[in-house]
Amino acid sequence: LNPIKDLGYKTPTPIQSQTLPHSLNGEDIIGQAQTGTGKTAAFLISILAYELENPPEEIRSPGSPFALIIAPTRELVLQIQKDTESLAKRTKIKSLAIVGGIDYEKQKVKLASRVDIVIATPGRLLDFVRSRSIDLSSVEILVIDEADRMLSMGFIPDVKSIIAKTPDKTCRQTQLFSATYTQDIRRLAAQWTLNPIKVNIAPENIAVKT
Repeated sequence: LNPIKDLGYKTPTPIQSQTLPHSLNGEDIIGQAQTGTGKTAAFLISILAYELENPPEEIRSPGSPFALIIAPTRELVLQIQKDTESLAKRTKIKSLAIVGGIDYEKQKVKLASRVDIVIATPGRLLDFVRSRSIDLSSVEILVIDEADRMLSMGFIPDVKSIIAKTPDKTCRQTQLFSATYTQDIRRLAAQWTLNPIKVNIAPENIAVKT
């Protein structure tokens, strides 16, 4: 709560107020919301609260996160990582961003130690999954951010391969966010979530009017 206050949050945005009561309760979420609506803080707060309320009974094995966040671009992953560090700064929770364009071996070394939250782009994460540098069998919370962009960028096969390495949807919490909710996204959401709470936040204005 202290970092939330330090960051200047006073009242929750609509996506936060509509998802947090359910995500904090462990329910799956499908959120239709644009970038800039506060969805990142919504899923990060529920992830951090879960870990603080349910600390591991044993020390986690290296490279075995309890939470996995998948996002389509390097820039978004690094922004989520920055927000994670800001919200978790008074805790001992460790997070790691895994993206292309950064030295592979350096990231591999970091995965050889304890990491609680992994935020990653699909391609680079799949490289580490295939090399067995990361173990996703202990993931308790999965977040798929900007699912529609991942679909348009051709990442869904990689995402499916990654999710197949996590526990079954009956044994994890899944939060999926997308700016649009097309038939393709609905099909994916049905595959990946269990009895999800659906939240639709209309954008306050159209980003590009022409």
